[in-house]
Amino acid sequence: MTDLEALTGGVLAPRQQILGEQVLEQLRVLIITGKLPAGTHLVEAQLSATFQVSRGPIRDALSQLEAEGLVESRRRGSYVRGLTTRDIDELYSVREAIELQALRVASHMPAEAWELAQPSLDEMRDASVSGDHLRFAHADMAFHASFYDVAGHTRLRQIWSQYAPTFAVLLELTTAEDIDLGPSYESHVEIHEQMRAGELDRATVSLQEHLLGSRARLVSAYARMTLDGLGEETR
Repeated sequence: MTDLEALTGGVLAPRQQILGEQVLEQLRVLIITGKLPAGTHLVEAQLSATFQVSRGPIRDALSQLEAEGLVESRRRGSYVRGLTTRDIDELYSVREAIELQALRVASHMPAEAWELAQPSLDEMRDASVSGDHLRFAHADMAFHASFYDVAGHTRLRQIWSQYAPTFAVLLELTTAEDIDLGPSYESHVEIHEQMRAGELDRATVSLQEHLLGSRARLVSAYARMTLDGLGEETR
């Protein structure tokens, strides 16, 4: 098994603060960034010792990661599944489907409902000016999550919530690629203004173009980060 103790050295919170959510987040980052490569056997006892927690939080984290498609169960336990180009394509196809549907539902709401998205846009604007890529990525996620709040569609938001943690890590990688965050901010403003104006068709095209560009930048960033690129295998 990969030396988890060494890998987690840079991301572990102080021991006393490590709880189930922290363990889950740290494992997710290690898997998505390829530091825990596909095929790695995730042994509960070793993970428990590494993170200084009982097996309960480890078991819960592995179960959640399996639901996110990052881990798979085999006869002898849990193994890292990782991400391939096909996985990213599937993730973006799901994201496009639910975000476009959220816009369609939200188009029946009054323009004032889109005020729910304004704080995220303001945060993105400030982050773009200061060049704070991490802050921008977090605000970006919040903006897209606001679609479901505006639409008032609980089940669409539940689907988004299942994959949002994976997208959050991936978005941090993509945003780090942007030297100038201004164009990305403007593309979000465009979608917001079009929806406020009741221009669903234009907003749909803008969102599709935005997601297409995001996916392309992600694949490029992820390939460089993992050195030898993403596997093209099918499962």
